[in-house]
Amino acid sequence: MEEVELKRILWRSRRGLLELDLQLERFVAEVLPTLSEAELALYGDVLLLPDQDFLAYVNGAVACPNARLVPMIERIRAAQR
Repeated sequence: MEEVELKRILWRSRRGLLELDLQLERFVAEVLPTLSEAELALYGDVLLLPDQDFLAYVNGAVACPNARLVPMIERIRAAQR
């Protein structure tokens, strides 16, 4: 992935909700650099979710209805442990 696109993903990882920013902080620092291009593309799709929905999925309060996004949401959740 090009450096410009990676920077765009990093920028989009900064969200409007502090709670979500805190959830993503460790994932972005520790896991994001290890992702394959396909995984980065999937993470980019996850970043398109509205903040409230994204937070609910990461917290496990609501199941994500898009089965394709679930593995990445679970990786984000696992980074919090």
